[in-house]
Amino acid sequence: MDSEALRKYSALHPKPAGLTLQYGTAGFRTRAEQLDHVVFRMGLLAALRSRAVAATIGVMVTASHNPEEDNGVKLVDPLGEMLHPSWEEYATQLANAEEQELEKVITDICQKAAVNLHKDASVFIGRDTRPSSKKLSQSVIDGIQVLGGQYHDYGLVTTPQLHYMVCCQNTQGQYGKATLQGYYEKLSKAFMKLIEQSHCSRKSQRHLKIDCANGIGALKLSEMKPYFPQEVLIHIYNDGTKEKLNHLCGADFVKVHQKPPGGLDMKPNEKCCSFDGDADRIVYYYKDTAGHFHLIDGDKIATLISIFLKELLAKVNQDFKMAVVQTAYANGNSTRYLQETLKVPVHCVKTGVKHLHHKAQEFDVGVYFEANGHGTVLFSKAAETKIRQLVKEEKDDGKREAAKMLENMIDLINQTVGDAVSDMLLIEAILALKGLTVQQWDALYADLPNRLLKVQVADRRVIDTTDAERRALTPPGLQEKIDALVKKYKLSRAFVRPSGTEDVVRIYAEADTQENADALAHEVSLAVFHLAGGKGAPPQP
Repeated sequence: MDSEALRKYSALHPKPAGLTLQYGTAGFRTRAEQLDHVVFRMGLLAALRSRAVAATIGVMVTASHNPEEDNGVKLVDPLGEMLHPSWEEYATQLANAEEQELEKVITDICQKAAVNLHKDASVFIGRDTRPSSKKLSQSVIDGIQVLGGQYHDYGLVTTPQLHYMVCCQNTQGQYGKATLQGYYEKLSKAFMKLIEQSHCSRKSQRHLKIDCANGIGALKLSEMKPYFPQEVLIHIYNDGTKEKLNHLCGADFVKVHQKPPGGLDMKPNEKCCSFDGDADRIVYYYKDTAGHFHLIDGDKIATLISIFLKELLAKVNQDFKMAVVQTAYANGNSTRYLQETLKVPVHCVKTGVKHLHHKAQEFDVGVYFEANGHGTVLFSKAAETKIRQLVKEEKDDGKREAAKMLENMIDLINQTVGDAVSDMLLIEAILALKGLTVQQWDALYADLPNRLLKVQVADRRVIDTTDAERRALTPPGLQEKIDALVKKYKLSRAFVRPSGTEDVVRIYAEADTQENADALAHEVSLAVFHLAGGKGAPPQP
């Protein structure tokens, strides 16, 4: 390690006094002006991680659905998955180290993780469209170069595209070509093949209005447009030319406020969807003839995909184990529909993509979506190999056709991470193949009315949870209070969990009517305020 170069470059990316940050599911996120030292150090860490696993690592500069003034950085592991939890700890140590300790922290990481600094290091970099992203990604490059690593800068890409590139590179091209063109060709080819298997030609179905949150999704969808078949007519809104990123638009805005984004005019029964700022989440929606807004969130997306998969798996008649993975935020009626009507096993895990992804890997076919619209489908190696074999060797026409559909689905889905573009194409293909309108999809089940609230507390760590965050262990008496409140309402449940990033406690409640869901959420928020050290004035109804 060149101590002189490290000192010199570290001084160019100084750490503001008194700032401490924590690496979470989304990596680091904060105001862009506070991030320069962090991204430089994540360049250092990526070079170390690459040597530790002898593979290419990704660094993505983005703050997803956060306001434009914020930014963030996260690392991508060799198969396109999230950074390993043991290295999240190293990321936090490195980001918070004082300048004079930097070399010692690096040496400690090298010892603990058996990093050989004489080996090659290779890092892929991507960034979103925020004004601060270009300069920050240059700081990442500084970090990589100080430790003698090689890098490839992809420039402006969606988060899922960078995950895809990293996976392609480390599978020696088995997963696909590690270029944007490779990504567009793989997805569009699989999509066209799926659509061709449709026996109906209802062309009117294929119009789709897409709100791109004034982010990277708009740029990349425009690049991909020439690859789409003629019948698919996508109309891009909030393309970033006029308004600010994520301002009154995007998947997060639509989901939280349960209303359409600005900048998109909706006519009755028109199918629309929204991406988030870095295009790894998607939600659908429409307005009915009475002008009511209908949101189709991650739960309903998972349900549509599960229906289609279950039919195909029944046709190929193999002993594949399929399951859906949800979090406590999944609407109670979606869980009921999957378990009771579809007869698909459902597993509940802690909030955070890494927990869902990890659980979904236990099955031959694992579908996971968070209610916010982030999700994907994972196929086990064994299932994928068997499906591709059936396409080649199966004599029975029906079975072979179903296997072919599954094979095209495997190629269309970005299995590394939730991907709004890939998920959108999958949904459009399923709706076309099943001849479903957006209204028919919505009508599979009715969501239970729900309400999300948050309460500011002095210290979020006073709340400890169990049972996939569905029950509170501490503070004493809180869970008993919640249980008593839930008993007052029909079809109701409620849970509380500490935020991963700020001193707030998040509250979720659902019940038979919106009025009851609101009342339950408010009563639970008061209980949290009084028992968990609320700050400021008590919550108002």
